[in-house]
Amino acid sequence: MSVFVGSFSFGLQESDDAYLPVPFPDHFHTDAFVGTHPGRLDITSGGHTHHATVDVEVWDGAPPPQDPSDWDEQAEADFETTSGQVAVWQETGRMDEVITLADSGGSWRVRVSCVGRAEAAALSEGEGTGVGVERYLIQFWPAGT
Repeated sequence: MSVFVGSFSFGLQESDDAYLPVPFPDHFHTDAFVGTHPGRLDITSGGHTHHATVDVEVWDGAPPPQDPSDWDEQAEADFETTSGQVAVWQETGRMDEVITLADSGGSWRVRVSCVGRAEAAALSEGEGTGVGVERYLIQFWPAGT
């Protein structure tokens, strides 16, 4: 999917966000590649404004490790969901597409990998925007597997 990155950021959040204590983008973690709040992941981009390519995988167990040399940044975090669905948030608001993790809520691990950060930063400083220069792989799997 293509995600509009604005102000160096986008996020993933529990789809049923009515009970989240801190909805996106409040208290966004600007000092970390991946920041967390209950039911939410904050992802910091290398570029200010552009369209990033985001691939999401949902695994039954822990996916094989990614070679760190293939990526500019990688981070893992815990993620809690009450509905089993995750919404993608961009600066312009919630995207229509949702990511289905399961039929109901639960505890998950997530690995976020990114490449193209320097190129996205250079485009932001020069031409302004780019499409697909920065790419993300986001992998979810049930916690404890």
